[in-house]
Amino acid sequence: MAYTVTVDTDKCTGCGECVDTCPVEVYELQDGKSTPAKAEECLGCESCVDVCESHAIAVEEN
Repeated sequence: MAYTVTVDTDKCTGCGECVDTCPVEVYELQDGKSTPAKAEECLGCESCVDVCESHAIAVEEN
């Protein structure tokens, strides 16, 4: 199963919670914002969505 991971950089505060929470290290901080650097590794667990207080992350099944 493949997933599309997007981060709305206008909403992202760069807190890093998604980086710390993701079990497969999909995210990294670049220029103070989260980016899905390894989106192809996403398991679809949506733990990142749950911890993102600014609602900047979306995970969609392809």
